[in-house]
Amino acid sequence: MHYTLHLTSACNMRCAYCYVKSGGGVMRFETAKQVLDTAVSQKQPKTGIAFFGGEPLLHKDLIKQIVSYARGLSQNSGCKFYFKLTTNGLMLDEEFVRFCKGENIFTAISLDGVRQAHDLHRKDAHGNGTFERVESAASALLAHLPNSPVMLTLNPDTVRYYAESVRYLKKLGFVYIFCGLNYSAEWQSAHMRQLKGQYKKLAEFYYENTLAEVKFYLSPFENKIGSHINNRTYRQERCELGKNQLSVASDGALYPCLEFVDDPQYKIGDVFSGVDEGLVQQLFNQSKAESPDCMACAIRARCNHACACQNKRATGAVNRVSAALCRHEQILLPIADKLAKRLYRKRSGQFIQKHYNEFYPILSILEDR
Repeated sequence: MHYTLHLTSACNMRCAYCYVKSGGGVMRFETAKQVLDTAVSQKQPKTGIAFFGGEPLLHKDLIKQIVSYARGLSQNSGCKFYFKLTTNGLMLDEEFVRFCKGENIFTAISLDGVRQAHDLHRKDAHGNGTFERVESAASALLAHLPNSPVMLTLNPDTVRYYAESVRYLKKLGFVYIFCGLNYSAEWQSAHMRQLKGQYKKLAEFYYENTLAEVKFYLSPFENKIGSHINNRTYRQERCELGKNQLSVASDGALYPCLEFVDDPQYKIGDVFSGVDEGLVQQLFNQSKAESPDCMACAIRARCNHACACQNKRATGAVNRVSAALCRHEQILLPIADKLAKRLYRKRSGQFIQKHYNEFYPILSILEDR
């Protein structure tokens, strides 16, 4: 089981596309402790704990207290805890990076690319751009944890910087670059045409780096290429709403995923009384019902339309797909397939290892370490 702990609803950055609801206060240690104790009582051999917000680093001492308690539980019970956090970078200093390294906390940072793109939406509480501060934090993170991922969120008014931003992040030192669209934004036809052009540029960048045997992960292409080679569907990989992971609000209420936190109709229990399995199954069944528009689609199996959390954020319904997501998938898929075909014909060693060697994920982790 994987738990996302919403330590706080507060944030020190104003983002135009913030997914976290307001309210809820700060999580007490006793609430987090109950989550860890529950995991141990269920005899789980391993448990994932993600620190989330708002901005989780507003409460560094709480994070350290939780990690320390979990390490003690592991020694006595054998249950292994694995930690990760995502930060906007404004409070990420070298001291905390060293702590993350020492405790093996998987740490991701949000940086939307070049200054022009990042500062359009990620501003501090005073309305000032945060690019320089986040870039500095990213450099400190990479100095100690060089395989940390970066999260780039794309908006209609930043799409023209997409390829430039990925090149910048790669040059900064990031090997793992995760890109996602803000699907709830107002995407127009002109933006989608720009997006198609940017993906073509990124395909060339990916092609050149792969042929040069440069280790490089760019989520849009990796996911689409893998879905074909491994005959893998997005529906097979979804979180299953409360069955594989739970989001814990700061007051201890349980929700099936992070987008549902603080929405009373999706509350499925609390950390002290447990999960209402009936509500979990009801919500899961609701999310399984696909939109009629998707049923006859030729790329349905490889389309990222099955994420209930993403759908709710964009359309307000767990099984209704946004028009922006639909168009994005139609644009990306043929570009990714053409890219894969070119690399396969070249018999690129990096490409073949990454997508055809079943042991590559293990080898890659060992190489990173």
